[in-house]
Amino acid sequence: MKQPPAPKSWYSIRVRNAVSAAVLAALSTAGVSADAVGAVNASSAEVLIYGDIGENWWSESVSAASFVRELNALDVGDITVRINTLGGSVPDGIAIYNAMLRHQAHVTTVIEGCAMSIGSLIALGGDTRQMAENAVLMVHAPWTVAGGNAPELRAVADQLDVWATAISASYASKTGKSQSEMLALLQDGKDHFYTAAEAQAMGFVDEVISAAPVVAMAAVRPSSLRDMPAHISALLGIQSQSTPAAAAVSPKEPNRMSGNTPTAAEQQAALAAAREQGAQAERQRQADISAQFTPFASRTDLKTELETLRSQCIANAACTPEAAGQAILKLLAAGVEPAGAAARGTSVQTIEDERDKFRAAGVNAIMARAAVRDEKGQYVRADGANPLRGRRMVEIAAACLQRAGVRTDGMSQMDIVAAAFTQSTGDFPLLLENTMRKTLLAAYAIAPDTWTRFCAIGSVSDFRPSPRYRVGSLGNLLSLTELQEFKNVSIPDGEKATMQAGTKGYVVNVSRQTIINDDLGFLSGVTVAMGRGAKRTIEADVYALLASNPVMADGFALFHANHGNLAGAGSAPSTTSFDAARQAIGQQKDVSKNDFLDLRPSIWLGPLSKGGQARQVNGSQYDTQVSNKFQVPNIVQNLFSDIVDTPRLSGTAWYAFADPMEAPVIEVDFLDGNQEPYLEQQTGFTVDGSSWKVRMDYGVGAIDFRGAYQDPGA
Repeated sequence: MKQPPAPKSWYSIRVRNAVSAAVLAALSTAGVSADAVGAVNASSAEVLIYGDIGENWWSESVSAASFVRELNALDVGDITVRINTLGGSVPDGIAIYNAMLRHQAHVTTVIEGCAMSIGSLIALGGDTRQMAENAVLMVHAPWTVAGGNAPELRAVADQLDVWATAISASYASKTGKSQSEMLALLQDGKDHFYTAAEAQAMGFVDEVISAAPVVAMAAVRPSSLRDMPAHISALLGIQSQSTPAAAAVSPKEPNRMSGNTPTAAEQQAALAAAREQGAQAERQRQADISAQFTPFASRTDLKTELETLRSQCIANAACTPEAAGQAILKLLAAGVEPAGAAARGTSVQTIEDERDKFRAAGVNAIMARAAVRDEKGQYVRADGANPLRGRRMVEIAAACLQRAGVRTDGMSQMDIVAAAFTQSTGDFPLLLENTMRKTLLAAYAIAPDTWTRFCAIGSVSDFRPSPRYRVGSLGNLLSLTELQEFKNVSIPDGEKATMQAGTKGYVVNVSRQTIINDDLGFLSGVTVAMGRGAKRTIEADVYALLASNPVMADGFALFHANHGNLAGAGSAPSTTSFDAARQAIGQQKDVSKNDFLDLRPSIWLGPLSKGGQARQVNGSQYDTQVSNKFQVPNIVQNLFSDIVDTPRLSGTAWYAFADPMEAPVIEVDFLDGNQEPYLEQQTGFTVDGSSWKVRMDYGVGAIDFRGAYQDPGA
């Protein structure tokens, strides 16, 4: 059963402590510190970021909207941004970072206490980045709390990956390290703490300055920052959970809001009020967590486990009441299994993940019994943990019906298979479809082909003709005398070829008799043949195009004397003929004929009867045409990086192609870039079983002549 939707997920960073936030809020109210802009003089200003990042209702916080508004109001030359934050909202942090980058003033960021999580990114937003020698910087991946089913949770995980990628780009640009290195740092799942010296070595800060009094994170517990090293805890002055440190405030710290310095008595009063607010917030959190456990007081069978879990949730200062509720549901679901054979006739609803596992087990069991190979060419094996291992297909169909609440007692095999195909909530049609699709794609993947070795691969978005342009060049720069004006040159026209995708496919039928007879040869025979047939179809189309020597947009055939890519007289593979191919391709010019393209042949293509000669000429150290006693070096040794010989070419003609990534000649385009065959199932009325349609959407065409050469052969 689908769980009730959870509140919309918010993006935050790992630690958010209500007590420490309350301390910061009280200090701000008392005038000890605030996230406000205070002008120092007419030419400079200071900004304090002391508190959580992002607007919230439970603590003193710094929202991007208020920060950017106040920052943009500063018309000064220098701005100092002083930072002491545990982190918070990723979007707000990125917005604050970008706002500092685009401000016209010279911005200096100073980490005075700690810059953790998204706070570390904000600290990198300065033109100059400083860090007190007793301060701490922490970097880790974005974190969130979410609820929902498996697809929804996977979507949240994908969103977090997007945020991590975005943040890593900023880390890389500021530290001088690669984005991949920064992304790896974020994706290892750890909290990375740095002292000032370590942060400077990593490139996070430019300068380490003398120690400044740290505004203590009074209620931060070591358990809430799981990877915090001991020397970092010592820097922050974090004590045990039972004895939180008192907030250390410098008596010289000015009130940024009023410009006055609080007295010692005012500071002590502020600290006392902050402690009381923090304690009150903590008491409320513990009461709300305990309330989550109240509805389950009657579960005497789990009394010990529930009490232990409640104590753990209360002890973890980062645990919210919502997170405690999720932990309770996880505890209650542990060990729950679907009803067995005794519950036949009862409809059992399972979660999506378990249903996926059942389908995967069925696919694996059928493929293993059919001796089908996977995408790597290895035979599929079913291990002992597979509950459907060794079962006949009709038995798997019956199991699918029973899971859907359909009793199979007294049903014939024909009735079982018929019901399995038509049951709207059953798994058998989808299970069979997944089996055939995996078998088809595996056969397609391992089927040999040669067209991919000399053709380019492209993509089209629809079935309409799609142009392929070759743009002309402007030629060399013109010489000018001392007072001569620059001359206008015309932008030359380009060449255009056209590609168009079409559809090819066919339908095969799977009868109920095939299932009842447990005809696994259908999978290892027909389905594999479908995959190989799809691969051969493209292969055959490419060679048919090559044999037709298609007419290009200029009115001449692909291989033509006017294109300079056709040998005048045919020759067998030899040093002389290979060198002629090299020169012909190397002398091709661009569309405007202003300059040489300077291409080189890379792939030799020809019939099986000439492949041996081609390999001998290409790989020989000495010229094979010299028959006297002197050994002459082979001037075309290893000219071709690939020798392709195929029975699809007959006669004596052979071809030389440049690398298709550099100078494409023949292109195979797939609709939306999908290079695999598509399999679709339909349960038929006129067919006693199911119909399976396999299709591919692609097109083959010649787009340029400059990267290829043909020798008629001899």
